[in-house]
Amino acid sequence: MPGEQLEVLLDNPELREAVTVVLDQLDDPDDELRWADVSDSLTSGQWGRLIQENVLVSGTTGFAVAKPERLREQLHGEPADQVSFEAIETKSWSRYDKLAGLTAIAFFAGYWNNGIRDVIASIDNVALEPLLSLFPFHVVVLILAIITGLYSTLLQSKLMDQDAMQAYQERMSEITDREEAARERGDDEALEAIQEEKMEAAKDQLGMFKLQFRPMVWIMLLTIPVFLWLRWKVRGGHLGSTHGLVVPLAGHVSYQQGLLGPMPTWIVWYFVCSVASRQIIQKTLNIQTSPSSSS
Repeated sequence: MPGEQLEVLLDNPELREAVTVVLDQLDDPDDELRWADVSDSLTSGQWGRLIQENVLVSGTTGFAVAKPERLREQLHGEPADQVSFEAIETKSWSRYDKLAGLTAIAFFAGYWNNGIRDVIASIDNVALEPLLSLFPFHVVVLILAIITGLYSTLLQSKLMDQDAMQAYQERMSEITDREEAARERGDDEALEAIQEEKMEAAKDQLGMFKLQFRPMVWIMLLTIPVFLWLRWKVRGGHLGSTHGLVVPLAGHVSYQQGLLGPMPTWIVWYFVCSVASRQIIQKTLNIQTSPSSSS
């Protein structure tokens, strides 16, 4: 049936309802229907009109629906196994974002270059050293973890484009659902089309990465100097070897001693404080840092 003729047919409410009924009866595109299967929902006139319009064609034991996927496409306004998605618009990185990224990379080099680490840590020490005169080191770590957790949560909430991120996730979920449905009914043609669509949608992964990485750049810009200062304090011998924590099961351990495999105590303590503080901050301030799943 030509597309224009099909559109005219589906403009008729009674025939549109009839097409919907016969499609709902199909468990498989190759299933055949008999009048008894739909007599409770259709009139004989609707049934005869579907046959007259070649929506139903003679089969072996009954009538088959001609091109059911095309009918579904016309009913729902989009192809059943190939959806044309509009481009998802995202904010481009500003020059400040790019500058922050370059600076964060320079700071990151401090993990391997002691000269860079010492310079950054020495500058940080001017502001952070007074804390050590007021609190023990493990409390200072807790305070810094709370501060970094707070601004990390706020930055991620403000800079992450939640709508675009959710659109990306819904798009990939839609493709996956249609792929599973096509595989279940053994529709090789639809699977081939979906595979091509997945290849085209692969660029979405790059878009999602850019969305996630923008707030991460600003978080690293502020977090790396703090982490380098902690590393400089512990590994540089500025605390002394006797300083440490009393840990359940392990007892008293120094900050440099491995606590979880090769991971030293100070890093474990920092990450425990950081993760816990971020969870509390998100709950307390009711801040969402990831897109909500649509129902």
